[in-house]
Amino acid sequence: MDMDKQRDNLAEHAVVVASTAIAGVIKALHRILPEEGLLVAEEEARPYECDGLTAYRQLPLLVVLPESESQVVAILKLCSEAKLPVVIRGAGTGLSGGATPVENGVVLSLAKFMRILEVDPLARTARVQPGVRNLAISEAAAGHGLYYAPDPSSQIACTIGGNIAENSGGVHCLKYGLTVHNVLSLRLALIDGEVIEIGCGALDSPGYDLLALLIGSEGMLGVVLEATVKLTPKPQLAQVVMASFADVVTAGNAVARIIAAGIIPAGLEMMDKAATAAVEDFVHAGYDLAAAAILLAESDGTPEEVAEEISAMRAVLEASGATDIRISADEAERLRFWAGRKAAFPAVGRITPDYLCMDGTIPRKRVAEMLTRINEFSEEYGLRCANVFHAGDGNLHPLIMFDANVPGELERATSFGAKILELSVEMGGTITGEHGVGIEKVKQMCVQFSATELALFHALKGAFDPHALLNPGKAVPTPRHCSEYRLTGTPRAQP
Repeated sequence: MDMDKQRDNLAEHAVVVASTAIAGVIKALHRILPEEGLLVAEEEARPYECDGLTAYRQLPLLVVLPESESQVVAILKLCSEAKLPVVIRGAGTGLSGGATPVENGVVLSLAKFMRILEVDPLARTARVQPGVRNLAISEAAAGHGLYYAPDPSSQIACTIGGNIAENSGGVHCLKYGLTVHNVLSLRLALIDGEVIEIGCGALDSPGYDLLALLIGSEGMLGVVLEATVKLTPKPQLAQVVMASFADVVTAGNAVARIIAAGIIPAGLEMMDKAATAAVEDFVHAGYDLAAAAILLAESDGTPEEVAEEISAMRAVLEASGATDIRISADEAERLRFWAGRKAAFPAVGRITPDYLCMDGTIPRKRVAEMLTRINEFSEEYGLRCANVFHAGDGNLHPLIMFDANVPGELERATSFGAKILELSVEMGGTITGEHGVGIEKVKQMCVQFSATELALFHALKGAFDPHALLNPGKAVPTPRHCSEYRLTGTPRAQP
């Protein structure tokens, strides 16, 4: 953002905050929250202007940091009456702009909701507040031989509330599922302050499956106050096979062959040479830097189960043209292999001023074809791209590198990413796997879904949030937005 525009935004922010209507809201918020729980000054609100998608920023009108359910309820009632937009924020690690503030709106941060309320080892569940870190759940359950299976790369920092908003996965989602497969119930507040509970501890609950609707709804339907999640027994043993390949096409085909052989590894990840080079210099994971691509395939279970599955995977990899195969010798090496994969995003961040992390999903059998096309797009746009895949379920994460200070590079990177997403749809896949739509992919929703389908999405949101105050302008485009995009490819900005 240039300095003149930034000064204009700050001036507008000061004028809006000083307005009579907003002054009344701020006065009411002071009665609800302690002084430190309300951030109004520009220098206090500035850290909340974006999430992990830093290319897009918006200064919020104000930020609220409630500490209790009653405070959340009071804040929502106040904002509902004043018709103030509300954006819910967790740790801010999201990558699609889902927590980017809206103009003249409120950011509701749940950072203080950090309590693990209960761990039930017999039921294998944990009841937690939304601000609890993903990894903290596993740490709390470790003494019972249990852990929380979804493990996104940001699990050391990301919160369970954010995982629910985006339906996050991770390197082990192939076998153990996404967030939606590991959450049993939610307690949440609606925009008018009403508190409801969805789901239950049983295998199924009566009525429509609203739990699945809410998980992945990107903060557009309600505010999560508590979640009850499943805990999984720790396996007796886990080992990783690292296979090297001379080209990305052979590696991509190997992924399809592993699944076709009836093998479902605990994790099956792929990285190309650009990604492994960045990671190895950062983490020293022991990756084969001569390979054009590597696969990481993990087996877990009893020692006998692991030995059998590792043997079967080795046979498939050898038949698929692997140039080298290594098996983790101990737990330390296994963790080092995964540490490299999980550090791929920050590792690439060290070698480029900026990058966009895309999140399309395609059928596994087309992984090789997609990688070939991404390389062609890279040459077309003159931008480097490192590829990291949740290969087992076809969820791709191309990291498009650019420099926002160079005129036109952000626009080229955005167009590059749009081509990948729209090709994903053309190949029979989707525009997102686990990062959500947010503001990043809202244009491509016009390609993924018909006008009738998008109207149904708007109707669902209207049932929960009739005045469209929760995270407005995100995830689901308007019909006019899509009409313009289909005609010109350049829709006007969302309201």
